Amino acid sequence: MIPHVPLGRGVSDLVDWLLATVPWLFDAVSAVMQVLVDGLTDALVTPPPVAWIVVATLLALLVRGPWLALYTLLAGLLIVSLELWAETMQTLALVLVAAVIATAIGVPLGVLAARHRAVSVAVRPVLDFMQTTPVFVYLIPAVFFFGVGVVPGVVATILFAIPPGVRLTELGIRQVDREVVEAAQAFGSRPGQVLREVQLPLALPSIMAGVNQVIMLALSMVVTAGLLGAAGLGAVVVRAVTQLDVASGVEGGLAVVLLAIFLDRLTATLGHETAVSRLLRARTRRSASRAEPAPSAAVG
Repeated sequence: MIPHVPLGRGVSDLVDWLLATVPWLFDAVSAVMQVLVDGLTDALVTPPPVAWIVVATLLALLVRGPWLALYTLLAGLLIVSLELWAETMQTLALVLVAAVIATAIGVPLGVLAARHRAVSVAVRPVLDFMQTTPVFVYLIPAVFFFGVGVVPGVVATILFAIPPGVRLTELGIRQVDREVVEAAQAFGSRPGQVLREVQLPLALPSIMAGVNQVIMLALSMVVTAGLLGAAGLGAVVVRAVTQLDVASGVEGGLAVVLLAIFLDRLTATLGHETAVSRLLRARTRRSASRAEPAPSAAVG
């Protein structure tokens, strides 16, 4: 017979030891997360919805074009008509805080993995484990260390959203043409200069694709975070499921989808040409073509 390995007991003892040894650390993290989410939520909820809808519509028009602007206007008005504006802003605040922290962790880690082979080898199995772990497993350490509420929801979302930022940052830097890097080094550029002025700019589309995926994964955790007591659309959907309220469930789910489409289309342009830059480039090309002198007639 294969003896039983008390792995769960060991993990439980480790959690108890951490809670008894460094409770100040978890209290500090919880306080910072709470302040960030509450502050951003207040900033998003306080202005009238029409103001934010106009701002979002103009941003979509400048970044992507008229079709996304029209979608943003209609989606915002629909969310207001569903009386889910405050919940949507609470969800957006949670997603933004989690996405910013996950990006701040993932991008530098991806840079280190791209520049140091040992870091890449050490990080890869951890990322594989994180990306294959079921979503609900992320709730276990979050609840153990932070209880219930918005903070464990943010922590679980951060852990869930980190991997694509690391992977796509490393991939983008590794795909930079080696000859370009060698040319920069030949001109005397230091490693830091090569990274800032050559590798990061050329890898920007891949890095921004990673940021887009971080935001999408953070938004996909909204309903799961609602199980922990986090406010927002996740709480609406969870409450609808527990009360068998089909109408509220459909409206909450629709609001999540509308927000997800807006964030996806908006952030998909990061690192690429925007609608404004395309318009300016076309105008510059037309001006240059008009400024060109007409070809002179051939002398007989």
